[in-house]
Amino acid sequence: MTTVQSVTVTMEDSGLRLDRWFRRHHPALKHGRLEKLLRTGEVRVDGRRASAGLRLEAGQMVRVPPGVILSAGSADETGMDGKSVPDARETAALRARVLYRDEHLLVLDKPAGLPVQGGSGTVRHLDAMLDALRFEAPERPRLVHRLDKDTSGVLLLARTAAAAATLAGAFRSRTVRKTYWAVVTGVPEPATGRLSIPLAKGPSRQGERVMADADDGKEAVTDYRVMGQAGQRVAWLELEPRTGRTHQLRAHCALLGTPVLGDGKYGGAAAFLPGGEIARQLHLHARTLVLPTTKGGGRCFTAPLPSHMAATFAFFGFYVA
Repeated sequence: MTTVQSVTVTMEDSGLRLDRWFRRHHPALKHGRLEKLLRTGEVRVDGRRASAGLRLEAGQMVRVPPGVILSAGSADETGMDGKSVPDARETAALRARVLYRDEHLLVLDKPAGLPVQGGSGTVRHLDAMLDALRFEAPERPRLVHRLDKDTSGVLLLARTAAAAATLAGAFRSRTVRKTYWAVVTGVPEPATGRLSIPLAKGPSRQGERVMADADDGKEAVTDYRVMGQAGQRVAWLELEPRTGRTHQLRAHCALLGTPVLGDGKYGGAAAFLPGGEIARQLHLHARTLVLPTTKGGGRCFTAPLPSHMAATFAFFGFYVA
């Protein structure tokens, strides 16, 4: 039996009208049906009735009734194979990935392969598992930003509504500094630089995809630096996104001519190496995140490399201090 979902609004969806949020995440839901669900109070935002035109903010919770989940084409999207709460084994595994926790903030090392939020056909995702990370708090933690399903690393969660609003403001003002590590095929020239290539979403047989679009694309800026290389075969890059567009780093690396290793979506065959020594997984990792503090400076959180990237680093002799 499908249960009600409480879905956290992420920074990427902040500012969307509620009806457009549903159009993005539950495209099978007709507008008339949504209006009826809003009138009857089956759809709510932070426990309160809402209108279709409500502008959402990062950290808010949207109540999604079972009928909407079923209309997306999945028999059950609770995220835990029919369970609304993860079992003891899953809880322990998720809690073991907590890098930091206080009364306001929780920092998680998200594993590669775990989607942050659900969608059509997604039956297991982090947003449905967040009760495992309550740690006796009165409310479940809230997502304030996202990582791609196959990207690992530092992910922030707010433990209160007030903390979610504060963190959302920091992301919106671009005072949060995020650094990613990637292994790419080929070596970019020059070895350091800034990519400023507007990106726009477009149709693709591979699902959601972005592409360069100077006319209609949104600003997308990435700083990069070569940290190591193995001849001209592969390079270890440090990437710092100055904007937060969907798939920005993957698209920019591909446009640079050095796609992220394992990223067939943006790099095609060029994103893979011959032989079976290297994992065919995406080699993109959210390594550090620095939060600004009221006293100046910042608090830095770091996630260790996932096992497949650690093996690749060892294979090519990339040394991590």
